[in-house]
Amino acid sequence: MRSTRYIYTFVLIMTVVVALVLSSMNTVLKPIHMKNEAIFNKKAILAAVQSQLGDNVKADDLPDDEVLTIFDQNITQYVVDYEGNPVSKEAVIARGYRGGMAEHIDMKKEKKRPVEERFFPVFVYEKNGQKVYIISIRGNGLWDEIWGNIAIKDDFSTVLGASFDHQAETAGLGAEIKDNPEFSKQFEGKSIYDQEGKFTSIVVRKGGAKNPRYEVDAISGATVTCVGVTQMLYDGISNYLPYFESLQ
Repeated sequence: MRSTRYIYTFVLIMTVVVALVLSSMNTVLKPIHMKNEAIFNKKAILAAVQSQLGDNVKADDLPDDEVLTIFDQNITQYVVDYEGNPVSKEAVIARGYRGGMAEHIDMKKEKKRPVEERFFPVFVYEKNGQKVYIISIRGNGLWDEIWGNIAIKDDFSTVLGASFDHQAETAGLGAEIKDNPEFSKQFEGKSIYDQEGKFTSIVVRKGGAKNPRYEVDAISGATVTCVGVTQMLYDGISNYLPYFESLQ
């Protein structure tokens, strides 16, 4: 029969060995995980300009190499502050984002800062001489955070497309902001201004859109999530208005 000392020694050795193996695996797999996460985020950004990618082309279905090619050839990245001023790569790196580019900005982290101190990523998609400005927004749903990307034409008023995601919304209800392509499709062609030129953002209206210029239909049974989307859109797009105004 083994002694207590032997058992403790064996357990200690096995614990150390397992810890070393897990640490080594994490070191080896971390670059792969980071690459996959970057590709996932880029596809979400491209989903906002899905109508520009080609007939029947879905951003989620694009091969990784093609996603990277589009970002290299068709997208220019910027980081701006709350007043719409460009932020240098050095300042972005100094904040802790090693790559220093818009794609490296963590909107979840930025959301924890006072809005006046936040950095905002901008992705300018250009094809056939047309520029589309893709902005990232983040807010709160029913159970956790929700987020999205909104593509706005170079008139800085008309929405070209939108994509949304969530942390923990209810399947079949709030999760439809991501799972139901018809929800995102409603945003195409909407304006973020009313007829008088007042900023309205896009309103997700319970009971159905009343003003087709800037309202879309809410998801049945997902009232809190849709209210969260409306608030996220208003706050998120508002943060970019100074930048848009600087370009006009």
